[in-house]
Amino acid sequence: MESALDYHTAFALLDWQVDLGATEAMLDAPLNRYEIPEKVETPKPVAAPEAPVTAPKADPVEIARKAAAACKDLDGLQQAMAAFEHCALKRGARNLVFADGNPAARVMIIGEAPGRDEDRIGKPFVGRAGQLLDRMFDAIDMGRAAPLSAQSIYITNVLPWRPPQNRDPKPEEIEMLKPFLQRHVEIVAPDVIILMGNISCQAVLGRKGITRLRGNWQESFGKPTLPMFHPAYLLRQPHAKREAWADLLSLQAKLRDLA
Repeated sequence: MESALDYHTAFALLDWQVDLGATEAMLDAPLNRYEIPEKVETPKPVAAPEAPVTAPKADPVEIARKAAAACKDLDGLQQAMAAFEHCALKRGARNLVFADGNPAARVMIIGEAPGRDEDRIGKPFVGRAGQLLDRMFDAIDMGRAAPLSAQSIYITNVLPWRPPQNRDPKPEEIEMLKPFLQRHVEIVAPDVIILMGNISCQAVLGRKGITRLRGNWQESFGKPTLPMFHPAYLLRQPHAKREAWADLLSLQAKLRDLA
């Protein structure tokens, strides 16, 4: 198909466009840049799938607090502790070590945690340390087998289950089981509490350093409280028995004052 323009006319028009500043031929047909381009719809973003709603994780301390508060007596408390499934120590222990002695006693002793013998038998302070504990209180005419509340003692621990390899209880284990201990004290309602050892002081008083704390009366759970060396420590450090004897005499004096 021949062009409507002859060679000379077409060349003259091209030369004129060059004079106007045109430098490149872009399209075969002219483009009207004043026309409004068609609207291009932007695709809507695809919404990400909603994350599944998960229930809040159970708080073992709150569960223990509610379970302990519902207990009306020692039997109910022991059953509630046996049913508590949130402490991993339970799965590695043979027995729940609840208490020993006379629940009507004026003196309540709180030890640390069961050892091998306690775990095997299911009672607190039955090994060598327990035998020394009995001799210590026998020296002031008191004991766990005494029939009268004035001469009897009642014994429990911060933890009812033995930690593996007799390691120290972890802070989260103490915090988890403390509501049961507090309810235990409320039900027994002793006149005096004895804290045996560092772990007991840490759990009940929030402080450690038994060499500084022992012999100095404190208050816990609304009761006069006396920190003492743990009998296991006295077996390793016999020279400390003198301080333990002084603490026993201090206990005697306190009981007389409260009588």
